[in-house]
Amino acid sequence: MSAAIVQQDEAAAQGFLLDDAEMKSLVRDLHRAHPAVYWSDLLLTCGFGWTAFGTAVVLRPFSPEMLVSMVIAVAALYRALCFMHELTHQSSRSLPGFETAWNWLVGFPLLMPSFVYLGVHQSHHRIGTYGTAQDPEYMPFASSRRMTTVFALESFFIPLALALRFLVLTPLGLLSPRLHRWLVVYASSLTMNLKYRREATPELLRLIRRDSSIVLLAWAACAGLAAAHVIPWRIFIVWLAVDSLISFINTLRTLGAHGYESDGEPLDRIGQLLDSIDTPGAFWTELWAPVGLRYHALHHYFPGIPYHNLREAYRRILTHIPVASAYKEMSSPSLQHSLRELCRKGAGN
Repeated sequence: MSAAIVQQDEAAAQGFLLDDAEMKSLVRDLHRAHPAVYWSDLLLTCGFGWTAFGTAVVLRPFSPEMLVSMVIAVAALYRALCFMHELTHQSSRSLPGFETAWNWLVGFPLLMPSFVYLGVHQSHHRIGTYGTAQDPEYMPFASSRRMTTVFALESFFIPLALALRFLVLTPLGLLSPRLHRWLVVYASSLTMNLKYRREATPELLRLIRRDSSIVLLAWAACAGLAAAHVIPWRIFIVWLAVDSLISFINTLRTLGAHGYESDGEPLDRIGQLLDSIDTPGAFWTELWAPVGLRYHALHHYFPGIPYHNLREAYRRILTHIPVASAYKEMSSPSLQHSLRELCRKGAGN
């Protein structure tokens, strides 16, 4: 029996049968991205984030005002960082110049240039690779609570790993083409699956060399300004604290985005939907799952819908289709609930 038939049988057993044509008709007008929404959101978010970050740097360490500024910086810059997810699903034709602006405003300062995600995240959506050993963003967390816990805790160290990759290994890679190719294949992708390998095409080698050089030069300039006492050295300590918290929050969100119950076989669109989680929540859900990420299951069914239309798509589906009640029951009431369920499934391992 094929995997697709098994998935259809499982969906039917759960009373979850979708009319794909009806689903598409409901959201047909919601696939167009509105550049004004993207640009205004990104610029305002970055304005708040970097202003709060700068304020935290100049205020007295550990003062209440400094801690409040850090909280605002974490929330705003985390939201800005999550636009990287939109970059993978919206073309440069619909948002010209957006990727470049995002890199300078967010990606380069946070040591997360867009190339670590673009060209990688798409494999997480492909029917042939989702949930398999070739999926860069999938691990069998449902089978091991220990794996889930370790993955969450190690997220605090991701900023240090990024600093090693872009500030130490990049200059070595610029001197050695062989090392640069190794970095492209093994250390230029934002993944949770350490077995994932990237194809080092000539175009990708040039792109990563260029953007890695920009990151290195920008950070070297900041270090030079600190050495000249133009900016304080503690800017790097605040950066590390803010980026570590962003990394931890994003990791918890990622753990709450799927059931992680795939047996390693490819899943079709229905299978991905059943293994993914929507957390519509209240307005504060936007703090930990911004830019449409709280509608993650719906996003896997319609990956092309821009983030600003996902809420409306979710509302239409729950209102109009016969399986609305079954679909709603798939949604999680909170991140805490999703994480608790994930740990429950992996208890004893």
